[in-house]
Amino acid sequence: MRTYRTYHLETPGSVDGIVPRDVPDGPPTPGPRDIVVRIHAVSLNKRDLLILDGSYPLKAAPDVIPVSDGAGEVVAVGEEVTRFGVGDRVTSTYFPRWLDGRITPALIDQPGATLPGMLAEYVRLDENAAVRVPDHLTWEEAACLPCAGVTAWNAVTGAEAVLPGETVLTLGTGALALFAVQFAKTLGAQVIATTSSEAKAARLKELGADHVLNYVENPAWAASVRELTGGRGADLVVETGGPDTIEQSVRATAFYGRIALIAANSPHKDRLEITTDALASSLVTLRRLFVGSRAHFERMNRAITLHGLRPVVDRVFAYDDVRDVHAAYRYYATGAAFGKVVIRVTSGE
Repeated sequence: MRTYRTYHLETPGSVDGIVPRDVPDGPPTPGPRDIVVRIHAVSLNKRDLLILDGSYPLKAAPDVIPVSDGAGEVVAVGEEVTRFGVGDRVTSTYFPRWLDGRITPALIDQPGATLPGMLAEYVRLDENAAVRVPDHLTWEEAACLPCAGVTAWNAVTGAEAVLPGETVLTLGTGALALFAVQFAKTLGAQVIATTSSEAKAARLKELGADHVLNYVENPAWAASVRELTGGRGADLVVETGGPDTIEQSVRATAFYGRIALIAANSPHKDRLEITTDALASSLVTLRRLFVGSRAHFERMNRAITLHGLRPVVDRVFAYDDVRDVHAAYRYYATGAAFGKVVIRVTSGE
């Protein structure tokens, strides 16, 4: 039987601690309710960097296979599997046991943290821990969905969904913010986005943003959001900046607006601080959210299929050479990407 390659976080603290291993016994064998997936692509998320440096709230298992987001083809199924067949195109889910409803502490296990992740040529998943890939997406695009895509979808549709004609404010050009721009436009919203450069502003407008504000030139951008909305403010802020932006986000939010708080930490500040002055004239609702359930994922995929949406892929790295995998992590850590950083997994027959 042929060998196949996996990567492991052998020594946390540095990207050099991610090492390759060749497994000699061929692909894993599925249990009764498992599927075996040949991985074609994985994508990186901020949590992968936090797990690497040990600052992620969920402690990673020793020697874990990293990365939560992967897409591939089902190559074997257990005898009791009913959801998939050989040849189906699937992605992993971020929380394998969170199927619907509210998450509970018993459901927080995640691939690439407490469970084996996707940075491998083959993975074994419970059939409930995967969803089908929209047919029009490439493997690289499909690998972008489980974390950033589902989180953005939950932000704009969860709790109080965005209505046509409302205004959604997104921050920066990370993958999650770009998904939020796309989803908000499909819901009929006006989108205001922030960025740091004219080049990125042009790309945001191509993606659908109606207005783009440069937060470097205009650090008090909340006032500009109000000007663009006739004094009303944004109905929803998809808050991905956390401590660095929360004050401006509150000031930019409509009287009964809401904030979907994604990021709660920052390399610059160790706490969220909102002045009483910012809160004085607001009845804003702040909702903390953490990715979403499989049901969120499946609803999102239906919307992606209906509207023909495509995730924004910034750059694709190779898999076979550990130096390329390390380079993907290092590039992602720079924060320069416009969209997702992907590793294309190449596996033999």
